[in-house]
Amino acid sequence: MAEKEIILNEEELIREAFVEKGWNEIQSQDSWQILKTVAEFVDGFDRLAKIGPCVTIYGSARTKPDHKYYKLSEEIAAKLVSRGYGVITGGGPGVMEAGNKGAAENGGKSVGLNIKLPFEQVPNRYVDQDKSINFDYFFARKVCFMKYSQGFIVMPGGFGTLDELFEALTLIQTKKIARFPIVMVGSEYWKGLLDWLTQTMCEQEKNINPEDLKLIKLVDTAEDAVKVIDEFYGKYLLKPNF
Repeated sequence: MAEKEIILNEEELIREAFVEKGWNEIQSQDSWQILKTVAEFVDGFDRLAKIGPCVTIYGSARTKPDHKYYKLSEEIAAKLVSRGYGVITGGGPGVMEAGNKGAAENGGKSVGLNIKLPFEQVPNRYVDQDKSINFDYFFARKVCFMKYSQGFIVMPGGFGTLDELFEALTLIQTKKIARFPIVMVGSEYWKGLLDWLTQTMCEQEKNINPEDLKLIKLVDTAEDAVKVIDEFYGKYLLKPNF
């Protein structure tokens, strides 16, 4: 979609928010939106429940195939499926494509939770055909990520990656989901953020506890990333085929 079209659509949505609507119109629109949301949850839950244990790989849609983080994501996915895990990504290009590629080309389950966007997001060709799910709503998609992942690998990315990272951290911190492993890959990329979390958010402002920082593991290699997942489940004597 051209930039001019995106701007026009944004203006249209803003103007629409200020238009007075009658009760019948509001009720009709909201009811259809609720039904559409429920349909996304039903489809996602039904299809993902059959897939088995998976690890989600988050990361930028803009990472090119020749970039070190693309290759590293592909390697991590390959190692995960060799240990019996499936791989879930956002189904798009960049790091997501690399994760699906590493899984698909090594005989593993390759899941894509695709989101419809005006730019960037096009389903990649490495997602298993029966495991590609399309979403209109970010919140429905994030619920499916959290509900059906046994761990999270967070590669370098942008706002979307940060959103997904902090969603997982918040849900684990507040005990809304189990304490699944969260692995951030690329100390060169993530060091500044982690320093801020430690020094400003935790030590200076005391907005989180030191224990909360232990939810994150920072690594630089595919071997170490997968090792965190393996060691976590090793403590509970669980295997990927549980």
